[in-house]
Amino acid sequence: MVPTYRPSRDLVALVDQLRLSAPVIVSDDASPCVYDPLLAEIAKLPNVTVVRHATNAGIARGLNEGLNAALDADATWLLTVDQDTMVAAEYVADMQAWLPQHHDRSDSIAAVGAGGVIDGDSRIRYPSTVLDGIRVTEEIVQSGSLWRASALAEIGGFDESLGIDAVDAAACVRLRAAGYVVAVADGLEVKHSIGSSRRIRAFGRDIMVTGHSPERRSTMLRNRLRLFPEEFRQSPQHALRSIRRVLVNQGVGLILETGRKDKAIGTLRGLRGVTRDTLEP
Repeated sequence: MVPTYRPSRDLVALVDQLRLSAPVIVSDDASPCVYDPLLAEIAKLPNVTVVRHATNAGIARGLNEGLNAALDADATWLLTVDQDTMVAAEYVADMQAWLPQHHDRSDSIAAVGAGGVIDGDSRIRYPSTVLDGIRVTEEIVQSGSLWRASALAEIGGFDESLGIDAVDAAACVRLRAAGYVVAVADGLEVKHSIGSSRRIRAFGRDIMVTGHSPERRSTMLRNRLRLFPEEFRQSPQHALRSIRRVLVNQGVGLILETGRKDKAIGTLRGLRGVTRDTLEP
């Protein structure tokens, strides 16, 4: 499953590689008509289905289309990959090989993420613990991850009310609440861009600036704050770590990035959105 919006030509190579391992659904979230030739080219690839939407609704809708297709095909697992992610040619085979190694706990595993996520010159590793020989964590990014279709269906799929930000986090917290675990496949890596991120040296430290738009900053903050109570009940440490990360991102944007006024307005809108949701019946 590959959700898209205004994709680059890199999407052709990504889909062409993935289709050799499994059927691929590309769900486009109302890209402008200038992207028609690219998406038409991809639709001609064997083992690929392209779904076009007339209105923009966020990534969760596309992910749920992939889930529904997996359920219709009686598939056990759904692989979701962002349009700006790169995976090795053997990535799908390696993921499939990882699963039988943990057959005795396989029914409890609802999601599997790559052990490392590379963003430019940065390497993101999930805080994790070992449970019955499986490395588990609280949350994974959806790109490059396997999701158990039946478990996702049990929690109602991906939350489309969130739009784009924290969709994967919400799925993880609800899967864990249902008694499942979120696993990490050691040794596997994906290359995934987080915004227009870059590292700079400031305050004596290397700091990542993501370059997210004011609108994205608004939804990132709003959605993370919405999830905070549920996350805190499961793991106070993870909840505090997550909210700290998003607050640092907001602060860095206001201090070090361009368009600070607009980004400040986006931050305030995110706070107002949470307050309004909390107060309204």
